[in-house]
Amino acid sequence: MSEELELNHLQNDAAIGADGGGVGGGDIVGDVIGVGIGGPELAPTTSSSNSKAEYFIQQLNSNNFKKLALCMVLGFIVYHGILNWQYGSDSCQWLLSKGRFKGDNEWQPYGCMVHKYSQTDTRRCLRYLAFWGYKNHFIFIGDYSVHEVYKEFINHLHPNDDDNNSKLHQTPQQHEQEQEQQPLSDTEFDDSKLKMRVTYIYANEVSDSLLETLSKLQDTKEVRAVFIVGFTYRNFLKGNVTDDLLKQYQTNLTRLVMPFDQLVAGKSTVLWKLQDRVNEEKLIDSWKLIKNEDIDRLNRIARSVFRYTDATVWEAAWQISNGLVDTAIDGYKLCTLGLKHYTQLLLNMYCNDNMNYNDGSCCSSAEPYTVLQIVTYAVFGVCIVLVCGIFLRRWLLHLRGHTLYTPLRAERHGLHIAPNTTTTPTPNNVNGGAGGITTGLTRIDYSTPIVALAMLGIIMAYFYLCDRTNFFMKENKYYSEFSFWIPVGYVFALGLFFTEDSRFTKVLNRDQSDELKGWILLVVLIYYMTGADRVLPIHMHIKLLLSGYLFHTGYTHFSYMWQTGNSGYVRFFQVMFRLNFMTVILCFCMNRPYQFYYFVPLLSFWMCVIYFLLSIPPRITASTVEANPLHYLYLVGKFVGCFSVVTILFMSEVFFERIFVTRPWKALFVTTDDDIHDWWYQWKLDRYTVMFGMIFAACFHIAQKYSIFDDNNHGNLFARRTSITVTLLALLGVGFYTAFSFLCRNEQNCEEIHSYIVFIPIIGYIILRNISGILRTRYSTFFAWFGRISLELFICQYHIWLAADRHGVLVLLPGFPTLNMIITSFIFVCASHEVHRITQILLPFAVPNDWKLVTRNFIIFLILLIPIAHSDGMF
Repeated sequence: MSEELELNHLQNDAAIGADGGGVGGGDIVGDVIGVGIGGPELAPTTSSSNSKAEYFIQQLNSNNFKKLALCMVLGFIVYHGILNWQYGSDSCQWLLSKGRFKGDNEWQPYGCMVHKYSQTDTRRCLRYLAFWGYKNHFIFIGDYSVHEVYKEFINHLHPNDDDNNSKLHQTPQQHEQEQEQQPLSDTEFDDSKLKMRVTYIYANEVSDSLLETLSKLQDTKEVRAVFIVGFTYRNFLKGNVTDDLLKQYQTNLTRLVMPFDQLVAGKSTVLWKLQDRVNEEKLIDSWKLIKNEDIDRLNRIARSVFRYTDATVWEAAWQISNGLVDTAIDGYKLCTLGLKHYTQLLLNMYCNDNMNYNDGSCCSSAEPYTVLQIVTYAVFGVCIVLVCGIFLRRWLLHLRGHTLYTPLRAERHGLHIAPNTTTTPTPNNVNGGAGGITTGLTRIDYSTPIVALAMLGIIMAYFYLCDRTNFFMKENKYYSEFSFWIPVGYVFALGLFFTEDSRFTKVLNRDQSDELKGWILLVVLIYYMTGADRVLPIHMHIKLLLSGYLFHTGYTHFSYMWQTGNSGYVRFFQVMFRLNFMTVILCFCMNRPYQFYYFVPLLSFWMCVIYFLLSIPPRITASTVEANPLHYLYLVGKFVGCFSVVTILFMSEVFFERIFVTRPWKALFVTTDDDIHDWWYQWKLDRYTVMFGMIFAACFHIAQKYSIFDDNNHGNLFARRTSITVTLLALLGVGFYTAFSFLCRNEQNCEEIHSYIVFIPIIGYIILRNISGILRTRYSTFFAWFGRISLELFICQYHIWLAADRHGVLVLLPGFPTLNMIITSFIFVCASHEVHRITQILLPFAVPNDWKLVTRNFIIFLILLIPIAHSDGMF
């Protein structure tokens, strides 16, 4: 935050800076041209002596990268528009027609996400549909392969015989299964509570009895019936697939076209299951005559017959079986894993649109928009129209010969400097001095609020398109050891490569703090991208990193107030605006509760606690304790009181809920389901972490006052023997937590212990990072650049990097997962950087330096919230 830069300037006997960044804050422009992401925003001045390579390097700045990202977004909008126009946007077709295996034979449908249905999820779906009067009926018609799918589907339901609601019947009619020389019976499964019926009808060819059965099923007008049909011909095992046999097979299948169309017209779903390929080397004797080339010829006939009908050829099932053909039982039976994939596809097709699972976008309709979203985007639309009008007016004036002048002087807004990034230096003022002017022509000043809001509106439209529509594709996350550790290795290799000397020597100076926030955030993003939360040691270390972020927040705010004594009203609102501006905008635009972006509410809450704790009389600072040592006792009393209140809240969850579900601030702490459990979980996990950070800051500054160590130079903090001892203790602390995370087996117990010991590895890292003068005075410019926009990165990743509210990943380039990740990451970083720039521009207008104007703006904001709160039932 701004206090970080100011604090470090104080620590280095320099003037207090004015361009602070915040939690996720920092300079507006990228500082690291070499990283290839950021760079100076002013247009470079070129001369004849500049080579093309130098000019190219000068163009590697954040402005040009953002323009490239915008062009890429427009290109992908056109690309996906063509895909949707040509192939349709029905994700059910994607689910049933195409996909691929990922890693350990996990099936990923093309362009959409599948929810992994447990028995509980399945029964919940069926019970919900039964409540609304639907009759759940699945009808399997076919030979042995369809019967295997039927049995796996029944096994997934796991009927409970105790409640006498589930029954499994067999009809008296018996059929001869030629493949196994065993009788195969028509069977039926019933569950009256779920209004669920699953029927299997044996068929190995198109016969009059089959057509009569389909006609009877059509006459019963079954609602939401799902038909899974598939077979070849009676003498399939004898091989000898001739052209005459193929013609006869095509003629027989043609007889099914009209019944299938009539069933679909009656709101049923008909899936034609293709014949699975076989493993010719493993085939048993009775199947030795079967060849895959013959199976492929039969499947081509089926595809050609049903291509133009309302029935759906279940291509995905064939792709799954083909991918698992090496594991086929007896060479022809699909393994259990493949059958489980079949069941999951059927359930996703049937249930997703009704259950609305966040991690199941296949066959799920887009979320409807709300009145608040319409109003919000209308406001952004007005801003965009006004900016277009300004640009058009300037362009027309330019055509008429008028010259517009824009000052090159950077405008100071309180603690923020908003540079004019659209001007071109004149010959009289090449360096862009304060007194120069330039012809603006048709350019627009991007540092004005109206332009900033217009840009934000465009970014929010992209957010909505990515995560509230089915226009762009989404896929499930996939975790493997390589998918997590290889990106982590790449990130740290880049971070170590781009290192340079810091201008500061203090412990946790500005550069080091930005670096810390940067690498923490990047590792957390990789964790979310790969879904590594299933691995408990990784999960606990990520919790440690997020706790380190909060610890650093407590340390930073306490240090700033301790050394400056500035705990003013205006400064508090400046910090809160930086923290919450983007989050509030996303709540309005994406129709999500404030608690959905859990880390921002957590930071905001603890910021309020810190401000209240340090602002209540007596205010304790370095100067006050110097004048009155009794203030040390007051400080201890404040910490003890805060610990006591937090402990009481933790020990009584009922008391906790009564406080935080009190209106009107209840809406800040509950989820969409009016549940406070998420807030309770996040709060109690780090209930002491921020206070640990403040206590460490107090001990650090007191030790510094009494010259226990010296960080005013490039040397080590302690003498050699002391340094070795402290280093060993720090290593022991970090190793202790790592050993704990591997030995702990229960996540709930791990997180409870974590709350008490989290300060040990964090302080250990700080010591290891700072005890050596060489390490303390060098930092990674790569990590520091990301650290300055870390808050925006954390918030924006929910919607334009990940997808479906962070449950999946966004797919702009289907079929190329690695390249897609690179492209989406590039656009995501550029958008986050621009959001950070816009926040810095709007800050002085939203939170002026005058406390009266701040109060006025805050009251206006509360008035605007009243109709929103009323519509949400807050009052």
